[in-house]
Amino acid sequence: QVQLVESGGGLVQAGGSLRLSCAASGVIFSINAMGWYRQAPGKQRELVAAITKGGSTNYADSVKGRFTISRENAKITVYLQMNSLKPEDTAVYYCNVDTSRRDYWGQGTQVTVSS
Repeated sequence: QVQLVESGGGLVQAGGSLRLSCAASGVIFSINAMGWYRQAPGKQRELVAAITKGGSTNYADSVKGRFTISRENAKITVYLQMNSLKPEDTAVYYCNVDTSRRDYWGQGTQVTVSS
């Protein structure tokens, strides 16, 4: 059974940094991309950043230049380095693994940025 385990969330002041990690347990075949989504209270879940198996990256406009996604394919691990955090980055962050058959999701980790 596949599980995605996230870590690294927490409370930080505006301008600070956090690094999120997501590690998969179990075997996952045919990975197309790995990514991070977030959902703030009262808002829809949105893509923050994604990285394909080939290493191409995609970022939401709101985080470009501040967040960096990276991954270790062999370990099926994805990271999100978040710098210059803003209060509007406050949300639950979810790890996602997109495969040819289905998507896998983590349980979410809370990121709170105080002003």
